Amino acid sequence: MKKNDINNFVKLLKESYPDATCSLDFKTPFQIVVAVMLSAQCTDERVNKTTPSLFSRCKTIQDFANIDIEELENIIHPCGFYKNKAKNIKLCAKQVIEKFNSEVPKNMEDLQSLAGVGRKSANVIMLEAFGIANGIAVDTHAKRISNLIGLSNESDPSKIEQDLLKIFPKEYLKDINHLLVWHGRNTCIARKPKCDICCVNKYCRNYKK
Repeated sequence: MKKNDINNFVKLLKESYPDATCSLDFKTPFQIVVAVMLSAQCTDERVNKTTPSLFSRCKTIQDFANIDIEELENIIHPCGFYKNKAKNIKLCAKQVIEKFNSEVPKNMEDLQSLAGVGRKSANVIMLEAFGIANGIAVDTHAKRISNLIGLSNESDPSKIEQDLLKIFPKEYLKDINHLLVWHGRNTCIARKPKCDICCVNKYCRNYKK
């Protein structure tokens, strides 16, 4: 895409999704860490139904570190992969307490050193907890849209992110994170994309009039 096309691409998405924001409910940096972990292979809607009881039970990072593993598993069971997620949540809480003085770190390197936090999760945490957009969280929606439109031919999320970072100027990063997710959920749906009403179909190499 040329610069004008990039500007227009983002403009069209923003006009279609003016309310595009993070769908996960949270109040503290560690709560978004936990919510992002729970969202793996799970819908944000399901996570948001699970976290109220979890956050009521665990009000501090210390509570997450100290909660009995079986109790934690029972609470987060609806989110799937609950045994692995419970283990990572407890270990992550202990790491934040011991290595970072109970403060969620504000940089990508330290975030990725935490149990259960990969690059995609770190990007989300940086943006939602601290308002810092250093990268683009390439989830299943961003991956699909990037491949379909032709923003990237890569299949590996980290490589797709690097392609996207070459296309979108830094001032667009906060918006594009949310816009790609909302576009993927509402229009460019995996099983049945609504190509005819897609606001950016003129930029899509897979769209056939």
